[in-house]
Amino acid sequence: MSLDPSKTLAFSPLHRLQWEEAQQKYVILYPEGMVELNLPSAEILKLCDGEHNAEGIVEALEAKFEQTGLRNDIFGFLEVALAKNWIHER
Repeated sequence: MSLDPSKTLAFSPLHRLQWEEAQQKYVILYPEGMVELNLPSAEILKLCDGEHNAEGIVEALEAKFEQTGLRNDIFGFLEVALAKNWIHER
């Protein structure tokens, strides 16, 4: 599945993104298990709220971290998240 940058992205209702105190990191919980996330991945997924499209996520994170050139990395992660059904397009 290929990412459509114009569509808004939402986190899957079958998964839950939460801070896991024991691991001191964000995780994705789902019936079959858990995926530990690094901080950049969690920041991307937090913006998959049904309000942002892929370009909006890039803009928000580049502004938040005062950095440019994040588009390829963010789009690459969003492609993986979409393929794993962690997120979906609206």
